[in-house]
Amino acid sequence: MGGSGGSFDISPNEYKKLFDETREKTNDEQFETKVSAIINDLLSEYNERDYETINSHLEGFKNYLENEFGGTIDLKFGGSVRKHTYVNGLSDIDVLVLINKCDLSNLSPKEVLDKIKAKILAKNIKDIKYIESGNLAVTITFNDGKEIQLLPAIKSSTGYKISNEYGNSWSEIIRPEKFAQRLTEVNQTCSGKVIPVIKLIKGIIYDLPKVQQLNGYHIESMAVDIFKSYPENKSRTPKAMLKYFFEKAKDIIRKPIKDKTGQSINVDGDLGPENSLGRQKLSNTLDIIYKRMRDADEKGDIPRWEQILGVRP
Repeated sequence: MGGSGGSFDISPNEYKKLFDETREKTNDEQFETKVSAIINDLLSEYNERDYETINSHLEGFKNYLENEFGGTIDLKFGGSVRKHTYVNGLSDIDVLVLINKCDLSNLSPKEVLDKIKAKILAKNIKDIKYIESGNLAVTITFNDGKEIQLLPAIKSSTGYKISNEYGNSWSEIIRPEKFAQRLTEVNQTCSGKVIPVIKLIKGIIYDLPKVQQLNGYHIESMAVDIFKSYPENKSRTPKAMLKYFFEKAKDIIRKPIKDKTGQSINVDGDLGPENSLGRQKLSNTLDIIYKRMRDADEKGDIPRWEQILGVRP
């Protein structure tokens, strides 16, 4: 004789609703897991770096240039390597050539660049494919495809001076460490996820047509602006933060961002004033990327996410 205490009454409609909700939740979890795995694989690919070979090249350059010019010449990683936002295959390797009390100290930037290029060429290094000299740096391309940009900088007690954009004089004092420190602070407040997200952003942006691309420093500056007040109640997965960046970026891009290093007035001065036509076009591009992410989530579309992230079949 069984009692009724263990019975559980549920109507067919209620059972169907409960079943549909459970199935939807399971599908959502599977979708998130699969997209997260794709993102993690992509980050692993971006993080591959042959530092041993790079450092070997740099040590050789340092010794050779010091022997040629006297005084002290230090080589220091700058750009994305210094800030840990380097993306293998996408980012150049920027190296500051810190000049202190040597034969190069009283020359113009153009003269320094020409001399560095000439001395390295004279060395006939077999691993080098070709060398180019611009207004800011000497770009060395190796046979394996890696590029190193050597940016001469006059060292002082308060910072560094690099070439101006025309290569005819040295800039005001710049402090690249100021921005790197700010980026580190924002990254730490977001559980160390900002830097991985920046790498993903660069991958997405660099897959666009050239006219729609942003430089690495601009992307990093926008990320600092966006994530410095990232809501505490929002998910800190790379996927969630990636969507948040593109959701906010369409508005951030419309205004100039001040350059904290002192190298220039604005990080994105080439885009013109607030709400310029160029800024409006880029805003539309960033908004389209966000809407594609949102639509891919709503439809549980994994191939669409792969397309957005630039994953090759």
